[in-house]
Amino acid sequence: MDKKFARGTRSNSDQGHDASVLVIGLGRFGGALAATLDELGRDVLAVERDPDLIRDWSGRIPLVEADASNPVALEQVGATDFPIAIVGVGTSLEASVLITGNLVDLGTPLIWAKAISAEHGRILQRIGAHHVVYPEHDAGARVAHLVSGRMLDFIELEDGFTIVKMRPPKETHGFTVGEVDIKAKYGVTVIGVKQPGQPFEYATAQTRIDAGDTLILSGDTVLLEKFAARP
Repeated sequence: MDKKFARGTRSNSDQGHDASVLVIGLGRFGGALAATLDELGRDVLAVERDPDLIRDWSGRIPLVEADASNPVALEQVGATDFPIAIVGVGTSLEASVLITGNLVDLGTPLIWAKAISAEHGRILQRIGAHHVVYPEHDAGARVAHLVSGRMLDFIELEDGFTIVKMRPPKETHGFTVGEVDIKAKYGVTVIGVKQPGQPFEYATAQTRIDAGDTLILSGDTVLLEKFAARP
């Protein structure tokens, strides 16, 4: 096994921010995850059974060729050494379910799994996945918000609470946060203002807003959409 990974192997009880991660499946989702984790300095091992993908990723990240739907193969690659496992297989429902079930049987403390439909996600949760993600759905919803107004970024957390990055509407140009009183008028909160070439600053009543600035706001999704739609 790659020496870089072997040096960082940790016990199953370690689920901290630097815990080792097993990524199963090197499609678009799994490949991007594994590469990003590796760039961040995390101990990551990818498992893939497609020889073409193995060739594509060989030398770029620590990886092994194995069929993770086989529980024996998972044990042989050392899956039990990983506190976190990510199942990036989504196109094959059978493989996704088998792999997730195998990880549950191995006692993996934290399992993230990709789903391509609500039904797929429910199955993964029922068999023991701790977190289910819907990359295509989430990306589509996010882009829909971005193309509908002046938003530059959109993160919906839960229960309708959202954080957005956006260009300021014309009515705010040249005024301070206190003068515009965005919270009272529109029901959303200005977290900060980013001026071009300047560091981020948390907003106060005295923070001035100019046309080239970027606003960071939080609040109800519907209210933020209304504010972002203003000219």
